[in-house]
Amino acid sequence: MVPSTETFFSNIDFYNLDMHLTDDQKAIRQRVRDYLEVDVMPHINPYWEKAEFPYDMAMKMKDLGIMGGLLGEHGAAGLDPVEFGLVAYELSKADGSIGTFYGVHSGLAMGSIGLLGDEEQKACWLPDMVTLDKIGAFGLTEPEVGSNAARVKTTARKDGDSYILNGAKRWIGNASMSNLLIIWARDEDSGQFGGYVIENASETEGVTLSDIWGKISKRAVLNVDIKLDNVRVPKANKLAYATSFKDAAKVLRNGRYSAGWTAAGTASGAFELALKYTKEREQFGKPIASYQLIQQKLVEMVTEITLMQTLNFQMARLLERDELSEGMVSMAKYNNARKARYVTRLARECLGGNGIVIDNHIARLMLDTEAVYTYEGTNEINLLLIGRELTGINALT
Repeated sequence: MVPSTETFFSNIDFYNLDMHLTDDQKAIRQRVRDYLEVDVMPHINPYWEKAEFPYDMAMKMKDLGIMGGLLGEHGAAGLDPVEFGLVAYELSKADGSIGTFYGVHSGLAMGSIGLLGDEEQKACWLPDMVTLDKIGAFGLTEPEVGSNAARVKTTARKDGDSYILNGAKRWIGNASMSNLLIIWARDEDSGQFGGYVIENASETEGVTLSDIWGKISKRAVLNVDIKLDNVRVPKANKLAYATSFKDAAKVLRNGRYSAGWTAAGTASGAFELALKYTKEREQFGKPIASYQLIQQKLVEMVTEITLMQTLNFQMARLLERDELSEGMVSMAKYNNARKARYVTRLARECLGGNGIVIDNHIARLMLDTEAVYTYEGTNEINLLLIGRELTGINALT
């Protein structure tokens, strides 16, 4: 795969953080960059505009050696924390929908099975997920339960060699095309919080999947409303080591970690496109990048991005040392999601009227930050998680 001579991104690294990367880390990042330059950026806008998932485009990710993220068994990539972050960062520079498909399948779904499944479950499902022969989805959020995720209303009732699931889920990415849909529910008898894997959900009796239309953010990935009406799941499909919300939180921590990198990547993509545009666009006889007001916007953007990048690299070091607390990962998500909104708006301003046209990509990235600001815990929830760790006082209840 050879990128075209006309590249979209300049890959700005103002503080030379590349000096800390190994050759292997750079190689993985370059594979992702080449894929984005050739297969995603030239083709993604029509899919985003039509709210249509670019299936063939997404399937090409199986050749990048990134599926499974941090997992390192049954063919999964076994990325280190920096590589895992760089993949999320690069994918999101180009498109939030592609990044979300990867994050849901590789991070949340594969992560649930890899962290909470037994050996038999992992051997059964993970190899086909690595090759994208089976696509995963992660069903936690509900129509009436978002931030208070530990209080899901979906129930599971044991019935012989099966469990019967009843309830509803909302905003579930990948669900309508999933082969493995993980539903989080509370056991009616024991009260335990568990994960139940529905295979081929679209063909399963009692499962109703409805794509959510009218989104303004991450339009090219499909989010789904799910209704579960006496859905029978084999006992063998209950994740063996998921018994409480703390177990699900292990998966969510990695998702929040990824979201910190995602937000920074989206901001970086918008900035690099704006920088290129302002150096080429002429008004009053010279490039608009030569004007002080435009340079102020560019400096504001690159400063915030550099701060996000350095925060992420330290977060990766802490994760590698198993010293990353909930408050720390929440701080990266809280800061970067907030700043990504600011940076992408400045980038859009640099393009003037052309900034609202998706052909120039920035409007798409700007709107995609709205989803990042909300998922993996709203920014308000992440703020309070930091506050709880800082003060020892829980303001959530």
